[in-house]
Amino acid sequence: MDDEVSGVVLRPVAEADLDLLERLTNDPAATGEHQWFGWHDPGYLRRRWQETGMLTTENGMLVPTLGGRVLGLVSWYRSRTGPTSFCWTMGLVLAPEARGHGYGTAAQRLLVEYLFAHTQLNRVEATTEIGNRAEQRSLEKAGFTREGVLRGYGFRDGEWRDSVVYSVVRSDLAKS
Repeated sequence: MDDEVSGVVLRPVAEADLDLLERLTNDPAATGEHQWFGWHDPGYLRRRWQETGMLTTENGMLVPTLGGRVLGLVSWYRSRTGPTSFCWTMGLVLAPEARGHGYGTAAQRLLVEYLFAHTQLNRVEATTEIGNRAEQRSLEKAGFTREGVLRGYGFRDGEWRDSVVYSVVRSDLAKS
């Protein structure tokens, strides 16, 4: 990882970040081709921040930064994988000007390290549309393993779309 990308750090969401986070989740020009799912409650993130600071035992959100500049957001939530087992499902949205520089790869790697260091779950997974090759490359560079195609998995822009599922488990970190 080059020096600039290695300077990416994650931190909790601050009130000053909320306008950017709203833009990245509720503005079709900012979300990107694969992240626009239609308009939603514009006050949702602000209320969630006021209630929980975006950090609970079930889910969370952090902002990746570089030199104090907010690059976007990473988020996760707990998903059931069996009667008594769970994994983390994570996502990433970068500001348009932060895309294509390796920041997403760094942020995803940092989130995996954070979740494994501070929780007991064994697996982190992520999905992305099959047409989102940039995110697939980013996940692979971040240490995720491609597991397969989920047919008709997500509805966006008037049609059902296939996705690819990726994962990393604790023992994968020992190999890298």
